Amino acid sequence: MPSPGRRTVLRGVAGAAALGAGIPLLSACGGSGAAADPKTVTLGSNASDAVPKKAFAEIYAAFTKKSGITVDVNTKDHNTFQEQINSYLQGTPDDVFNWFAGYRMQFFAAKKLATPIDDVWRKIGVNFPDAMKALSKGEDGKYYFVPISTSIWGVFYRKSVFQQHGYTVPTTWDQLVALCKQMKKDGMVPIAFGDKDAWPALGTFDQINFRTNGYDFHVELMAGKASWTDAKVRTAFDHWAELLPYHQDGAVGRTWQDAAQTLISKKAGMYLFGSFVAQQFTNKADLDDLDFFAFPEINPAYGQDTVEAPTDGFMLSKAPKNKDGALKLLEYLGSPEAEQIYLKSDPSLVAASSKADTSSYTALQKKAYATISGAKHLTQFMDRDSRPDFTSTVMQPALQKFVRDPKGVDGLLASIERQKKTIFASG
Repeated sequence: MPSPGRRTVLRGVAGAAALGAGIPLLSACGGSGAAADPKTVTLGSNASDAVPKKAFAEIYAAFTKKSGITVDVNTKDHNTFQEQINSYLQGTPDDVFNWFAGYRMQFFAAKKLATPIDDVWRKIGVNFPDAMKALSKGEDGKYYFVPISTSIWGVFYRKSVFQQHGYTVPTTWDQLVALCKQMKKDGMVPIAFGDKDAWPALGTFDQINFRTNGYDFHVELMAGKASWTDAKVRTAFDHWAELLPYHQDGAVGRTWQDAAQTLISKKAGMYLFGSFVAQQFTNKADLDDLDFFAFPEINPAYGQDTVEAPTDGFMLSKAPKNKDGALKLLEYLGSPEAEQIYLKSDPSLVAASSKADTSSYTALQKKAYATISGAKHLTQFMDRDSRPDFTSTVMQPALQKFVRDPKGVDGLLASIERQKKTIFASG
């Protein structure tokens, strides 16, 4: 069963056309319909899988015990929730709903389909680092989101493999390329890679682009404001083309899970992926041997200041029936206590709060937590940082085409730009 970490990067792809398309959607995703009750808060949940569903139920029970307010949960299938989110929020949504940080949140905030929660943040702000605060704000500078958990993307490797061969962790692009060359000489696949489901390559582009061109340009590109024919984008693809020969062959026909197996079996030396890759390490000795490093510096002007950390949380709908109760719930959801209840469900995720108790974290979780907390900028993932109808219909096939054949990139980028203009102009 896919865990919350796995779904982190799948979200939005299945519901590509829903965001911003304004198409009629099923009424099944309407709110629970409960009448206004000062002792009840309604909550629209996408946590349909057993593990997160149970974890959230425990959080809501703890909140009810503290406040006397019952949480009436309206759970929908995860992908169905994504597909129907547009009409759901325009109809009669629940008071509070699950959603994602960054651009995906800002889109609905800008359409006035969510309520600002600055009062909540005046109380919970001390619990979060600055980068997490930035992820929770709309374009108008107001807060609309309470984060609860996050994962991290980095370069994963086996400590024993690095020790055996005397490899050192690369911190610059040249060091990374040199390490890849050495791994190839040593008979290994330098970088495991599986893009059969089309989304893993999005994460590779993200890392290379914000390392090459910086956080601000990356955000503008994802938002449709910068051009894909800009020379900066070509430079990012040139870097990727240099690294591509060290990626696992036949990536488009391989799942991410199969790519992970080559890291487990020590046939591959590294794997650029999300921390939920740890779920594939079912043997404790193998899991204890797993480590990661931040993607190396490409442009010294930006160093390693940006970290990709897809973040999940909650928002307040446009006209909540029980606003006072909903605000109390959101305040509780932003507490370290609530996060710790949730994080018992999946050790591949970490708390969004900088005040959460990390004493029960694995070494991998502690490192992920420290890396996220210390980042100057946090990104989400391309299908969250941009319109999912653009990333799924344009970027996924485009990047697969590039991976198969990195030649002709100028024509590819021109095609992406043409399609981007059409999609982003549709509102």
